[in-house]
Amino acid sequence: MGALEGMRVLDMTQYEAGTSGTQLLAWLGAEVVKVEPPTGDPGRAVSTQTPVSQYFLNYNANKRSVVIDLKNPKGYELFLQLVPHYDVFVENYGPGAVESLGIGPEKLRAINPRLIYARLKGFGLSGPYAQYNCYDWVAQAAAGAFSVTGSPDGPPMLPGTTCGDSGAGVQLALAITAAYVQQQRTGKGQLIELSMQEAVTLFMRTQGLQGWGHSPASRSGARRGSATTDVYPCLGGGPNDYLFIMVVTSAQWDALCAAMDRPDLLVDPRFVDSDARVQHSDELWEEIAAWTRQHPKYEAMHILASYGVPCSAVLDTHELFTDPHLTARGFIKEIQHPTGDTYKVMDCPIRMSESPVEHRPAPLLGADTRSVLARDLGLSVTEVEELVNSGVVKG
Repeated sequence: MGALEGMRVLDMTQYEAGTSGTQLLAWLGAEVVKVEPPTGDPGRAVSTQTPVSQYFLNYNANKRSVVIDLKNPKGYELFLQLVPHYDVFVENYGPGAVESLGIGPEKLRAINPRLIYARLKGFGLSGPYAQYNCYDWVAQAAAGAFSVTGSPDGPPMLPGTTCGDSGAGVQLALAITAAYVQQQRTGKGQLIELSMQEAVTLFMRTQGLQGWGHSPASRSGARRGSATTDVYPCLGGGPNDYLFIMVVTSAQWDALCAAMDRPDLLVDPRFVDSDARVQHSDELWEEIAAWTRQHPKYEAMHILASYGVPCSAVLDTHELFTDPHLTARGFIKEIQHPTGDTYKVMDCPIRMSESPVEHRPAPLLGADTRSVLARDLGLSVTEVEELVNSGVVKG
């Protein structure tokens, strides 16, 4: 049984930010009903493959899809009738969008006082930037992530991960889960608000610790004060044939020298202590790189890690889906989609011994419209077919 079994979520999220949060809830056992417009979540058209988008698959596993045209008066009333049957409503539309549809928090919570109404916005609901549109990289720029990415003598750079979207989604899922626990105790719902800018700013707490309130942190392309924390080229010479090593303690330095079979480095006056290694970081980097260039990145990782040296091969996005470790743990898995095609996807990273939930692929558009309306509203087959035929719903 999933840990959140019994939680029922009306999901009106799109793209990645809110959608990644509701996927976590679904992975943990909540019933997540994704309410889509007749054209579907625009995420269905991102990185389109035939016949489904890998992007959509990545953020909508274990959900159900119901299509309702909220701009149609009958569709609007139908949606309002669904609200009392759910514990949570989630949206991450642009500023003012849900209000223009007539489904703001006052309206829905008047219908269902127990409702947890969760809102994820780029800059939140208040403040000078509240009406600004936002995407992941916009939030990361506003949160300082660009400023610490790139070479120290170059411009700020776009970070590679989408922590503005998915990082905010994780915080959204945690907030909803906490509110649900409180709701079960008190019978009361509440309004949840998250700002993507603030969610990413939270991830900046380790950056520039020495300069907080005084000076900006440097770009991450700068070495962190020692050549023993850096990226080193490996045998193969490809664009991602590199090993990242992060030696922090004297014991790890000893282990690195032993793993490379270079005991001479331990007594070399240039590298005898951490201060000396910082002073001669360029020379030390060349000594380490001379060793890594002799080994493929996975081999170098296994050798150093076996000695206790913190390190990893620099995996590219293709290698993530073929990595033996992620595959062995079942995090990367093949799924059979309702279309009949097979896809590789990521599974839920949260593992709970007493709460297993089977991975179900993202739904086809409107796949669950008929069953959800019949169950929640008691509509007959004939009534649902009339709604389908009139274009109010799709299924």
